[in-house]
Amino acid sequence: MEEPPANTTETTVHRVPVLIVGGSLVGLSTSMFLSRHGVGHLLVEKHSGTSTHPRGRGINVRSMELFRRAGVEREIRQAAAVLADNHGILQARSLTGDDQEWLFKEIDPGGGLARISPSGWCLCSQNDIEPVLAEHSREYGAELRFSTELLTFDQDPDGVTAVVKDHLTGEHTTVRADYLVAADGPRSPVREQLRIGQSGNGELFHNVSLTFTSRSLAAIVGDRRFIVCYLTEPEADGALLPVDNAERWVFHAPWHPEHGETLEDFTDERCREHIRRAVGDPDLDVEITGKAPWHAAERVALRYGEGRVFLAGDSAHEMSPTGAFGSNTGIQDAHNLAWKLAAVLGGWAGRGLLDTYSEERMPVARATSERASARSVEHSHPGYTPAITPGGGPQGGVLTVAMGYGYPHGAVIGADPERPVVPGELRLIGEPGTRAPHLWVDRAGERLSTLDLYERTLVLLCAEGSDWVNAGRRAADRLSVPLDVYAMGPGPDADLVPEVGGEWAERHGLSQSGALLVRPDGVVAWRAKDAVQDPENALATALAELLRLGTPKKSQATAGNGG
Repeated sequence: MEEPPANTTETTVHRVPVLIVGGSLVGLSTSMFLSRHGVGHLLVEKHSGTSTHPRGRGINVRSMELFRRAGVEREIRQAAAVLADNHGILQARSLTGDDQEWLFKEIDPGGGLARISPSGWCLCSQNDIEPVLAEHSREYGAELRFSTELLTFDQDPDGVTAVVKDHLTGEHTTVRADYLVAADGPRSPVREQLRIGQSGNGELFHNVSLTFTSRSLAAIVGDRRFIVCYLTEPEADGALLPVDNAERWVFHAPWHPEHGETLEDFTDERCREHIRRAVGDPDLDVEITGKAPWHAAERVALRYGEGRVFLAGDSAHEMSPTGAFGSNTGIQDAHNLAWKLAAVLGGWAGRGLLDTYSEERMPVARATSERASARSVEHSHPGYTPAITPGGGPQGGVLTVAMGYGYPHGAVIGADPERPVVPGELRLIGEPGTRAPHLWVDRAGERLSTLDLYERTLVLLCAEGSDWVNAGRRAADRLSVPLDVYAMGPGPDADLVPEVGGEWAERHGLSQSGALLVRPDGVVAWRAKDAVQDPENALATALAELLRLGTPKKSQATAGNGG
């Protein structure tokens, strides 16, 4: 990190609960999720604004579920409308030849995804989604400072003291925060200062991302509405991505710095000829409008923070881009951390809850990064020629990796410790540590998914008329924990009425006398499959363990009868 000038007089101290370093996709997601929880924060980003290069555009179903609950899904889909009909991945020797194969043609063939989620996949490049997230955060009062760089930080038992520099004015500001979230990229200065090492296979391959315009390429592509086309001409391989399906395109060209190749070697003329050979049209009109190098790697931090400082996104993990796992894993890091920071800062959880962030998210990143590397091999990603097939193997399909991951350990009770972090098949049946099932319900005439219930508070689902209804409210009052209790059923006392055929208890792995406790991030925290003798104390004990609050005293109503 840059050292502040020795003669700088620090006169301004800015106090915030959370300081976010990095204003790209994950930093802005962290800001938005914290804003939804009402947590004050400052975000600093050294660049002058949001991303201007169309990259990192695959937003998976799980991330879209989180954006849906945050109230920004519709705006993201509007920003991505031009690519709404692009679905498949094509592999071809060239676009003009006969050697072509769809690796898959539809993201959701048969429409089966609607049975397990209220959301769907979305293609929205970072340059399109980041302004949406920034605007949404500002609407909730977030303070975002671009052209502002973190110079130094130190932490003590009570907080973090940082110095940031405004590159437009030269002003230095001291920031005092309770916590710092580093979303400052794969070369994270914060991670380096903390001396946190990394595991994994390291660098995989290098590409140069070329943005270009071509008026005639759309006619060659025709009705092949792909997400990406891997072009495999030996002398001109690469990946072609549409930006608007008309004139704007991106081409990822292999780059081999290990052979002495430099970025200066990628002249406009060389890039034009490479694209023409790859497409299969020597007369294709190509105007190069931008070049951006990027590096694919498989690395995961050995821990996700230290003390009051946490890593998120690329600072915590790097993955091959195939499958768009990296950015989505980062978004889900941000969501996991945001509710835990909100709980601790809000006084309804102990600081030990924050230790579960690394405990939960680091194994997910390891399993996902292995799957991303394996998928790059399966798709013969241009520029990637591994000496050996990466470990991990095909751990189920993309949907299983995106939604089926679980937390065998962490802020969960009763999770199967032997369950693979990413299983071989998708199972969302109410098991502790997994994403809670989706079910359409009616709430006072409003149709919503059960997933729409999970954001700011813990939630207890139980049957109307059961002892769990009052037990949940009493347990929450005893511990001063925000808990929404929803009685499920078809009767007049139900808060939520499942749609016809929606057997809520069976879908959640319960009997009608059981109950399910769900975290604000939609992960099942605890489950009682059947009735218990003392539901209030059972739930209070579960809440206290989950939130690291210590052992609660028994309620006076049951303390005297051995309950």
